[in-house]
Amino acid sequence: MAIYYTKFMTPLCEIILAGNEDGLSHLHLQTGEGRREFEINPDWVRDDACFEATRSQIEEFVAGKRKDFDVKLNPQGTDFQKKVWAELRRIPCGETRSYKEVAEALGNAKASRAVGMANGKNPVPLIIPCHRVIASDGSLAGFAHGTRIKKRLLELERNF
Repeated sequence: MAIYYTKFMTPLCEIILAGNEDGLSHLHLQTGEGRREFEINPDWVRDDACFEATRSQIEEFVAGKRKDFDVKLNPQGTDFQKKVWAELRRIPCGETRSYKEVAEALGNAKASRAVGMANGKNPVPLIIPCHRVIASDGSLAGFAHGTRIKKRLLELERNF
């Protein structure tokens, strides 16, 4: 099955989307910061039209006109990672949770580090809002795309 992709600019940064008929599998924030590297696979096919609805929703979010996304997702990961990502989608826009709170919501208060690891592997940030997870002391902690954009995203959501 072919993988399609697109890329476009937003006021935040360039964004790359990739996926197929099963859903969006990648969303990369090209911030030039953080620890996440992303390369477009040469076998992928550029298809901007395939992602029109998703792009529109992201642009509405960045403009402060959308709080939630209605996008078919197909992130690849372990069962535990998928449980963490599902829990992240339950965090309302404009709110944050600590890694410990996410672990507790999953039924294992001692899994904070594992939650952090799964959070860092999230292949679809923004839509799976890993930026809403912070340290127990209220600090931003890390973000695969850099803490500067994490701070901007949280500020954007607080202004909704």
